[in-house]
Amino acid sequence: MTTPLQVTTARLRIPVTERDHVRGPVDAPVTVVEYGDFQCRFCGAAYPNLAEVLRQRADMVRLVYRHFPITNVHPYAETAAETAEAAAARGRFWEMYDWLYQHQDQLDQVHLSLGVEQIGLSPEEIAAEVGRQEYADRVRQDFVGGIRSGVNGTPTLFVNDVRHDGGYDLAELLAVVDAATDDG
Repeated sequence: MTTPLQVTTARLRIPVTERDHVRGPVDAPVTVVEYGDFQCRFCGAAYPNLAEVLRQRADMVRLVYRHFPITNVHPYAETAAETAEAAAARGRFWEMYDWLYQHQDQLDQVHLSLGVEQIGLSPEEIAAEVGRQEYADRVRQDFVGGIRSGVNGTPTLFVNDVRHDGGYDLAELLAVVDAATDDG
């Protein structure tokens, strides 16, 4: 007796809520959830393309960012994620997000402090909070939610709750967003 191979599509298991970091219109017909790692070069390559999708499809798409630091490969990823959360506590998540992706090769403590200062926050306050791991639970919750949704690498994108298993070049991302809009 043989069992037919069953192919299932990975789905987002943790719904988007007000606790998420969202860029774009709340009522956009397409939601892209990214599980990312600030030190991952592939996330860095996806970063400008996702920004361009948001620009070109401003009324159609919103981006949700969730942390998925792969610490055994990226030693600065967790600290970068916690720093982004400290900035978020001050309403500056997206400024820190942009800085982190634009300076991926400078995520050590000295450069991170400079980045925090460049976006107008106190490096001493942020470093103290990160040192106390005040935001570690938030980062861990995102990571566990990613595991539950089948994330096993970064970046992992979900488009309207369905994992996008393709690439992240601009043309493909625009096509996926447009297809999701047509499906809606």
